Amino acid sequence: MTAQARSFPLLTDRLSAAYQPLWRGDRWLLGSSITLLILGVVMIASASIDISQQNFGVPYHYTLRHLMYLALGVMLAALVSVVPMVVWQRLSGVFLIAALLLLVIVLIPGVGREVKGSWRWIDLGPFGFQPSELGKGAIILYVSAYLVRRRDEVMTQLSGFVKPLLVMSVMIMLLLLEPDFGTVVVVLGTILGMLFLGGVKAGQFFLAILAASGAITIMVASQTYRVRRVLAFLDPWSAENVYGSGYQLTQSLIAFGRGEWFGVGLGNSMQKLFYLPEAHNDFILAIVGEELGLVGVLSVLVLFGILIQRMFFIARLAERKGYLFGAFVSYGIGLLFAIQVLINIGVNTGLLPTKGLTLPFLSSGGTSLLICLSLLALVNRVYGEALARDAEEATS
Repeated sequence: MTAQARSFPLLTDRLSAAYQPLWRGDRWLLGSSITLLILGVVMIASASIDISQQNFGVPYHYTLRHLMYLALGVMLAALVSVVPMVVWQRLSGVFLIAALLLLVIVLIPGVGREVKGSWRWIDLGPFGFQPSELGKGAIILYVSAYLVRRRDEVMTQLSGFVKPLLVMSVMIMLLLLEPDFGTVVVVLGTILGMLFLGGVKAGQFFLAILAASGAITIMVASQTYRVRRVLAFLDPWSAENVYGSGYQLTQSLIAFGRGEWFGVGLGNSMQKLFYLPEAHNDFILAIVGEELGLVGVLSVLVLFGILIQRMFFIARLAERKGYLFGAFVSYGIGLLFAIQVLINIGVNTGLLPTKGLTLPFLSSGGTSLLICLSLLALVNRVYGEALARDAEEATS
């Protein structure tokens, strides 16, 4: 047998192992995410048609842009899926450094773009890139690798708990300079949750929770516009707030109220007619509530519940197989999605003060969609590799 013939089976085996997650994906994970993506396209088309006509002279500018990002996101997710998790583990530090550098670059005038008082976007020709979205994924990969590498130290020593918090603090300071308070809360909650699942002592964890709560309180009190948002959240219908800081919340609540049980019908929203700001973005759930009613909103909640539950199921599956890096990555991504979904829903329904955070897979937002699809692909890769370990154990 020639050397070329002997090498061919090895090549096919490697290709099969690389592409295995593409056809061994978790059906519930992929099914719920695909359903949310389809619903997102439909609702963005409905919610943005009038503002698109006003801003660009065509009714479906935002929809077409979203579809373009969706196509790019699917290709990026396919690429992410074929990269073994061990590669992501080895490069986790590189990704974190790159994300931190981008968070510095976005603050440079002329490079970063200011929108509504925040420096969050880098212009890349026809595209805009938001480094904070990349930062979420990068720090999950870094902390996951750290929890594997320093597992004993994390579980037994205070230093093992403090070191990743110092790294996280650097990212948080850069995010606050933009400012992007919503991402700060999401990153803080995700990393603290990962450290808790990684085995830190309960006393250390609860002290960190108290410190984080105090820091968030100070950050809110330090900015006048944040204080106004909290006051508007407490009493949005007051004469002072209803057309001021509480305007967005009151319009969102009106949308939910109009929807009742089954909604006013797809495309028939009144609030999207320039009453509710960011109707196709941060407040798209309110348009779902108005057009599809309580039934539509509950359906969205069920889909997100399935998606997040499967992420934690896959994390637990990987942990039982001793596949700790994959487990922590899946835990982190599950926490990230859960926290962001809860905050967005809380803001839309008046349970939390108004804050600009997209609803994954539903809101219009290019970088957010790309990163969410990439993170989904990582969890799917973990599932494929966990199943491969099952097969190896069965044949050994």
